[in-house]
Amino acid sequence: MKILFLNKYQNKVSRGAETFVCELSKRLSKNHEVDVVSEINYFNILKKKYDFIIPTNGRFQAVIVRKIAWLTGAKVIISGQSGLGFDDRINLYTFPDAFVGLTTYQFNWAKKVNPFVKVVTISNGVDLKKFSVIKSKPENIVLSVGAFTVAKRHDLTIRAVEKLENTKLIIVGGGGDKKQEITDLGLKTLGKDGFEVVSITHDKMPEIYKKADVLAFPTVPWESFGIAMVEAMATGLPVVATNDPIRHEIVGDAGILVDPTNTEEYAEALQKALDTNWGNKPRKQAEKFSWDEIAEKYDNLFKELTK
Repeated sequence: MKILFLNKYQNKVSRGAETFVCELSKRLSKNHEVDVVSEINYFNILKKKYDFIIPTNGRFQAVIVRKIAWLTGAKVIISGQSGLGFDDRINLYTFPDAFVGLTTYQFNWAKKVNPFVKVVTISNGVDLKKFSVIKSKPENIVLSVGAFTVAKRHDLTIRAVEKLENTKLIIVGGGGDKKQEITDLGLKTLGKDGFEVVSITHDKMPEIYKKADVLAFPTVPWESFGIAMVEAMATGLPVVATNDPIRHEIVGDAGILVDPTNTEEYAEALQKALDTNWGNKPRKQAEKFSWDEIAEKYDNLFKELTK
């Protein structure tokens, strides 16, 4: 089959949707002809006549791709990377051949938004070989991973870590318009010895996780997934994340769920995560999200849609 992924940010920023495209396209290319396009020319897409088109940028892109599919006979699959909000509502209203909910919670949400669209549940994942557990001496390092945007709420982690003794916060992020603001707040609150901002490519992330003792993930409740959580768990880290149905489904018993807007509660959860011996719970939870198995599920979806 000929499969096309569209992502105008591919190889320009390192975020969840870009990881999704990279990891999934790499695995699907073993059995299919796969193109990943960032410099998008819709006339070229018309000429090539793909069997499946997977747009990732939503809104206008989803509308245009739906029209191209009507003309060429292609099937459109939209993965709910945007989260429970306006973008994915529009995506659902374009009537793709399948909408992929990343969790059962998002599956149920999508069915309510447009009950006439086929909805399936296939999560995002982690490369379990690349992200592996290496025992290291605890150093009281809290890690926060995500773009420098309001939705990632890095400021809440800074405020919580301020209440902990002898604890350093490392924020790894790419993209977003709040980097300077977050950097200034972190340095002012925690000092240069207690705070660090790092911007690196995704292939360097395994080494970052191995330096940390816990992942803080205080995202807004409508974020669709959070690949950083499964990558951290695969490396053996517990996760302290927002207490919502999506994070509950992903983290399971490999971390602590809190209301991160409650600074005291958030700080106590981070300290408890640092003090607890988590054993192999994080790694076991991460093994439920293998990219290899996820690629197989997409392969089965392609077959189902072409019957």
